[in-house]
Amino acid sequence: MTTKSLIVCFGEMLIDFVPDTAGVSLAESHGFLKARAAHPPTWLALLPNLVVVLPLSGRKKFLIGQQPMQVGEDEFGRMLVDILKKNGVNSEGVRFDQQARTALAFVTLKHNGEREFMFYRNPSADMLLKESELDIKMIKQANIFHYGSISLISEPCRSAHMAAMKAAKEAGVLLSYDPNVRLPLWPSSQAARDGIKSIWNQADFIKVSDDEVEFLTQKDPQKEDVVMSLWHDQLKLLSFKGRVDGFSVKTIDTTGAGDAFVGALLVPIAKNPSIMQDETKLKEALTFANACGAISTTQKGAIPSLPTVSDAQALIAQSKANFCYFHLLGFFYALHNPAATAVHVAISAAAATD
Repeated sequence: MTTKSLIVCFGEMLIDFVPDTAGVSLAESHGFLKARAAHPPTWLALLPNLVVVLPLSGRKKFLIGQQPMQVGEDEFGRMLVDILKKNGVNSEGVRFDQQARTALAFVTLKHNGEREFMFYRNPSADMLLKESELDIKMIKQANIFHYGSISLISEPCRSAHMAAMKAAKEAGVLLSYDPNVRLPLWPSSQAARDGIKSIWNQADFIKVSDDEVEFLTQKDPQKEDVVMSLWHDQLKLLSFKGRVDGFSVKTIDTTGAGDAFVGALLVPIAKNPSIMQDETKLKEALTFANACGAISTTQKGAIPSLPTVSDAQALIAQSKANFCYFHLLGFFYALHNPAATAVHVAISAAAATD
């Protein structure tokens, strides 16, 4: 790889099966739609969603690396890699495992578009990625290293995850963390809470939803002091504080909303980190990211619902912002008062239902 890689993603790719009817259990569903996903991330859970949204955001030349993920040497695994290639994503970091299958997830859609999950991955190929299989050179080339928490659940993938983070940190790469809470995958709620928090203080940026704030703190996520209890000293600070609202759309499926938002936001930061000191440019980037997140909830599935630049621009032009969903930690500080308390900005990666 001769060109510098700006964003490298670590996580798992899987296939989502989404029921064709909302508001019913998996057992009651008459059929399922196959939707590609990934996680870290959030529904790429870390990441095909995120890595695909970057090119769709009109900035293909800025993303040339997508690091260590492992899929099965099967039809689903090959399909996922083909999707990456067709969307202009470099897939050199993806490995095929002949011993385990590509992960599957069955997603129950409630009437409000929220989800419940049932996973088939015991083990799946992504869980078997080893530290020795990492492309450390690729990781060190990145401007941003983006990851989730699911790969922390079991060995050997946990050690691979920790080694990748260590290599990125030592190389001066910015670390972007999407906790992506998926309780059915963890041994217990407390194990999930402990595992997710175990790497919390290493991230430069953290995207977390209201539900995740409530889960991690066991307190009201609408209270600023609750959100700020998740603050740590390594998070990046800005010279201003504020709130950027989201958009009201007809929500069908929130799968992939976080990935759409994060992908659309990380690209301009990777391209020009000084955006964090420019209030106008950052607000523009957040507004665009909010629009991408909102649009992604208007169709079923993660990747199929990802918007184009023109889609997001059209929504911005015709909509009134009135809904907030995610908290992005690592951003706001009152420069005029050095002793001021850092505060969070609430930003949307999902949408309100009309």
